[in-house]
Amino acid sequence: MPPHVTIAFLPIPLPPAERLSSTLFHFFEITAIVLGALGGGLAARRDRRSRFDLTGIIGLGLISGVGGGITRDVLLNEGPPLALQHPSYLAYAILGAALAGLAGKSFGRRTHTFMHVVDALSLGFFTVAGCTRAMNSGLGFLPSLLLGVTTAVGGGSLRDIFSGRSPRIFQEGELYALVSAIAALVFLGLVRLGVPVDRAATAGTLAGFGLRMLAARFGWRTQSVSHISDPNIF
Repeated sequence: MPPHVTIAFLPIPLPPAERLSSTLFHFFEITAIVLGALGGGLAARRDRRSRFDLTGIIGLGLISGVGGGITRDVLLNEGPPLALQHPSYLAYAILGAALAGLAGKSFGRRTHTFMHVVDALSLGFFTVAGCTRAMNSGLGFLPSLLLGVTTAVGGGSLRDIFSGRSPRIFQEGELYALVSAIAALVFLGLVRLGVPVDRAATAGTLAGFGLRMLAARFGWRTQSVSHISDPNIF
């Protein structure tokens, strides 16, 4: 019987691991790594305060590309992280970061829009890849959702830490972790309902991409708790 997790005494069955294609997982993981490294490198290039050199851009791009997956794999505790077992993962991350290093110096409106697209795509792919990896390890619904979000936000958080900043996902600003959680819910919910995993993965990725782009387009942002609880508001 497939494993299950109980929430409020309601069993939530999970699909058997063999339904989750390793080929599909590798496609989503590698695509996410390239996009994540590219986005991380571009973000480093755009950072005028720190003035990163080429080593910094490639290094931070590499961290953005594989940092979330390594964090996920360490939590799963199933041997060395995949990025260290398969050198191609590191090669793809370096490729994405190198592309960012070769980008032009000007960051106009088109470049800004391109960064949003890359960021939104990487979020969707990373989320689904993280959920799939967790489910293949036999974890339940909520742990799979948590690791999906961890995979999506982990690289960017590590990049912020190495850049000398607090992770932006913990501060007021653009929706990111919340969008990843919704994408994970879409993917995991569809898989649990019996939707073929390739279709569920596509739906989850599109949900993450679409919501992230909408948030960027309409300026949807979170507010700090200190602002919400400010006694001077009333």
